[in-house]
Amino acid sequence: MLSRKQLRQTDLNLLVTLDALLSERNVTRAAQRLSLGQPAISASLRRLRKLFDDPLLVPNGRALAATPFAELLAAPVAEVLSQVDRLLNLRSDFDPHRDDRTFRVIASDYVAMTLMQPLLAYLTSHAPRVSIRITPTAVGYTEQLRREPIDLLIAPHDLNPGPALPSRSLFRERTVCAIDKDHRDVGERMTLELFTSLPHLVIAHGSLKSPPEFQLTALGISRDVEMVVQSFMLAPFLLRGTRLVTMTPERLGRKLSAAAGIRLLEPPVALQPTTIAMFWEPQRGDDPGHKWLRELIERIANNV
Repeated sequence: MLSRKQLRQTDLNLLVTLDALLSERNVTRAAQRLSLGQPAISASLRRLRKLFDDPLLVPNGRALAATPFAELLAAPVAEVLSQVDRLLNLRSDFDPHRDDRTFRVIASDYVAMTLMQPLLAYLTSHAPRVSIRITPTAVGYTEQLRREPIDLLIAPHDLNPGPALPSRSLFRERTVCAIDKDHRDVGERMTLELFTSLPHLVIAHGSLKSPPEFQLTALGISRDVEMVVQSFMLAPFLLRGTRLVTMTPERLGRKLSAAAGIRLLEPPVALQPTTIAMFWEPQRGDDPGHKWLRELIERIANNV
């Protein structure tokens, strides 16, 4: 354990580097994440090894493997950085016209297009010193929200990361079928027989599936999955010249239909709309800047 004297002599930026290295397990990616050069990250790792008297990260193929001691450090280091972040942003007021602030949001590319694009347009005119850093949704986002200095998670309400987290519903989204606009096998209507016979393009992040995918599984509808991608935005552009069908959020499908050369059809079975919600850590609830951001996103969501 570090003494107070050692703590005073320690560059706490080393903890930022350690957190990045433990998350990325790769010097190059950690350097990119922190906008630093690889030599600087390597030098910091040498200092960290000396500070903790442990190798911390050791080569494992092309990646780095954490030592048992480093694994024990991961959660406390992330929590310390999260507390420091909250401390630095703790104020009795917030003026979006003059205050510098970076908000970190976990969201899919679909949410980024639907909500974040109009949000950024608003910030350009009304809060020029406020910035948004978006992290893609991925498996493990629940732990990421608790470990890292994340301000908001915006995701389907059904993927609730935990009842202890405050949340607010933003909007409801229908799911529709998307196919090549010149699809030779599909007319004006998507029948269940057609739907199950066509090859499918599915959007998933590892084991993290969208609510419509869960609904189809619950209904016992089996499909021939020919391709899986992680991007809602990419999926429509992969349909041209193929027999593929994919399920897409209706708002996104309408925005991309002309550019992607697709047409939208009602699904062959009734699917419940997906409620998109935002979640945040309880400790951030009373932060004036955070409250401003939540209220702003709610206003934008009312008009999407």
